Amino acid sequence: MLFLITGVSSGLGRAFARGALDAGHTVVGTVRRTDDLAAFEALAPGRAHARQLDVTDDNAVFSVVADIEANVGPIDVLIANAGYGHEGVFEESPLSELRAQFAVNVFAVAATVQAVLPYMRERRAGHVFAVSSMGGLMTVPGLAYYCGSKYAVEGILETVAKEVASFGVHVTIIEPGSFRTDWAGRSMVRTDRSIQDYDALFEPIRAARQAASGNQLGDPAKAAEAVLKVVGADKPPVHLVLGSDALRLVAAGRSAVEQDLRDWAELSRSTDHPDGHQIASN
Repeated sequence: MLFLITGVSSGLGRAFARGALDAGHTVVGTVRRTDDLAAFEALAPGRAHARQLDVTDDNAVFSVVADIEANVGPIDVLIANAGYGHEGVFEESPLSELRAQFAVNVFAVAATVQAVLPYMRERRAGHVFAVSSMGGLMTVPGLAYYCGSKYAVEGILETVAKEVASFGVHVTIIEPGSFRTDWAGRSMVRTDRSIQDYDALFEPIRAARQAASGNQLGDPAKAAEAVLKVVGADKPPVHLVLGSDALRLVAAGRSAVEQDLRDWAELSRSTDHPDGHQIASN
């Protein structure tokens, strides 16, 4: 199978690429820096193909996908992985950092998925993965921009899954917990603190995250193994939560939403027109 994986220089992207290569697949991996091209191709000469790509350049994304289809082969699996974290209290964080976060974590993912879909749809086969986060299904103080971007990925890809299901194209959103990568280190942008009112809430969270960096529970190689199992599944999931911490925190977050639904159900129903027609649910 031919995989296209964005952001393979490090972290989960690198692990996904190594896992696919070790399993005998061909991988086209995108990197940002020229220096990373040769290093990636050296992982498996002849099967590891590197492409330099700025994922925020829509035209470049579509061009790279077209080049792969024409010169490497049909893309069977996309893993839209490229992204980064932003840490900062919402009130303290400039809106420019929100736009930058969405440019990479949302719009780049959307462009990559949109670029591969015509080929997969025409072949009536393919599997699209997008790396979200447990923060796409629950929230943590100080990660408003990051969680917001991942919630957007969840909404877009869950919808796409319904749109392409009849074409034999699968969509899976990956929701990792804390994995032993550089996400909380060099892959995170941190907004400077400025408002003391948030100190008691946020400073312990920031300190704990920095202390845990490099000692996280999740094993990237095992995440890659899990993704490869899903690639081979007859009925792959739309949501793939990875990590026991993610299972626990996502379940707690979803439970809180369900509790609000139950507690306020009567008020929710009170806004209906008494003579209205019930819309069939999907």
